[in-house]
Amino acid sequence: MEYAMKWLLPVLCIAAGPAYAQSSSLETTCMAVAKNFFLVDTLNVGVVQSFPEIAPPGARFKYSERADTKKADMTDTFDCEFDNANAPTKILRFCVSRICYAADEDDPERKRRFQEMQVLLQRAKTAN
Repeated sequence: MEYAMKWLLPVLCIAAGPAYAQSSSLETTCMAVAKNFFLVDTLNVGVVQSFPEIAPPGARFKYSERADTKKADMTDTFDCEFDNANAPTKILRFCVSRICYAADEDDPERKRRFQEMQVLLQRAKTAN
């Protein structure tokens, strides 16, 4: 019994570690960016991860635009970076699979999409 208890706490800490550091605020904001980007009300979301403790803080998730896709079959990734981990946050960059959008983007279309997401997030903040 003593031997089992000796290993139980470290195992529980490791098992709970990834979920403990998650940030539902960053995740929710990133999913809102994705829905606005794809112009959809709902998005089939799979595994979600957030990293509030690194600079810049961010979130990412697997997704599918098809409602019937199983989480295990999702291959597309949406990734967001923010100025801070606490609300209110400002988006610094987001990536759809391997294509990224940011304020300092050279491509005018990508820069415009980024600016649109900034405006939509600001509108959502002022509406609440």
